[in-house]
Amino acid sequence: MLGLLTGFIEELRGSGIPVSMVEAIDAAEALRFTDLGDRQAFKATLGSTLVKNARHYEAFETAFEVYFALLRPAPGDAADDAPPPAPATQDSQQGIGGGGGEADLESLIESLKRALSEGDRGLLRAVARRSVGRLAGMERGRPVGGTYYLYRTLRRLDIDRILEALVESADASLELTALEARLLREEYEDRIEEFREEVRAEIRRRLVADRGREAVAKTLRRPLLEDTDLMHASREDLAMLGQVIHPLTRKLAARLAQRRRQGRRGRLDFRRTVRRSLSTGGVPMEPQFRTPRPTKPEVFLLCDISGSMATFARFTLQFVHAMSGQFSKLRSFVFVDGLDEVTSFFEAGAAFESALERVGSEAEVVWLDGHSDYGHALAQFWKRYGGDLTPRSTVIVTGDARNNYRDARGDVMASITEASRAVYWLNPEPQAYWDTGDSVISVFAGHCDGVFEVRSLRQLEAFVEGLALPRRRPGGVRAEWKPAEFT
Repeated sequence: MLGLLTGFIEELRGSGIPVSMVEAIDAAEALRFTDLGDRQAFKATLGSTLVKNARHYEAFETAFEVYFALLRPAPGDAADDAPPPAPATQDSQQGIGGGGGEADLESLIESLKRALSEGDRGLLRAVARRSVGRLAGMERGRPVGGTYYLYRTLRRLDIDRILEALVESADASLELTALEARLLREEYEDRIEEFREEVRAEIRRRLVADRGREAVAKTLRRPLLEDTDLMHASREDLAMLGQVIHPLTRKLAARLAQRRRQGRRGRLDFRRTVRRSLSTGGVPMEPQFRTPRPTKPEVFLLCDISGSMATFARFTLQFVHAMSGQFSKLRSFVFVDGLDEVTSFFEAGAAFESALERVGSEAEVVWLDGHSDYGHALAQFWKRYGGDLTPRSTVIVTGDARNNYRDARGDVMASITEASRAVYWLNPEPQAYWDTGDSVISVFAGHCDGVFEVRSLRQLEAFVEGLALPRRRPGGVRAEWKPAEFT
């Protein structure tokens, strides 16, 4: 048991879930007081001691189902093809299908319809097991993932057609109202999803029996939400990321304000200094300073929304939308080869999807040919809005810095940096790709207070955590805003 638990913890770590040695010891100690015959209690004990973030629980469940699966016979065993017992009802006395070929498939479909319509979970599990044994085509030692077997099984059963047949049958026999028909459809959809989970679990059990826990766990391992590559994230991934963005923006706002307070001391407080000196015989050993009034930071965010940055740009704009209520002055800009301000699109209370549509239809970001031109876009920003930058301003630029072999205008970035308190660049490309091809990130990096690889939410969190107040520039020199310099 200890070896199995150790392997399970190693799998969690391999999936990206942080599990310390102390937490592993706590889990082992907690199992001493858990009924190991109660699978749900066993799972809850491990989950409560090893998982600290709700976003990691799905990966934990996958690993748990692999390492502590209720094993079935491996494919090809005699028991694999044996019909599972059917519920002792008059309708189920016929079993859930026997023989083979199309007759067996039709029998399985009829049994599945009966299980779904009656909500018979025992029959549903039996149909799932039988379907995998007959339709998945699993072979010993074949290096195929469970997703393929799941697709193959459900495609043969034609789940969508079964759902429509059940709804039509119920509607014809019961003469349902529109509301009743919708509720019934939702109930059938929930039961079908339960059937999918049963099929998935059965496939997983058979794979574990055939290949072993470690091999199956690696096959089923998926990146955690915070490790999803933002450049290639699906719409579903972006929707899930949207749920965790708001806490991150609150942390960013607090961190910026905290660093500013810590990095600047107020004026000398004479009265408090004299009062404090009474404890040292009138000698002012510890000067006291007035605490600066805490202020929310001012943020200017420039986002590349060109074609190569489409998915990452959506995430960035979602991040902007979430940040809108966290800063006293948050101004957002989008650009391709031209630049336009879209701050008003993301005002508090505005729906994100509506704001995104306005960005696509109203923002004027094309100046010449619609291909990225960072130099011209930054020059436009400096010309139009450079006068708004102050020593309290933080500028964040997001983009891959691929400039299509055009002039990068590093002098513009230098002026923006001198006129603001800090400039950060977030690049969604792997660092190994920087300065390859038409990438000009090094031109901008020399004028930024920090350039970060941000391909995932985990890296964005690391950027927020490590955000620090930049050192005061030599002599406190600030760039003078001269819009005539740039066209």
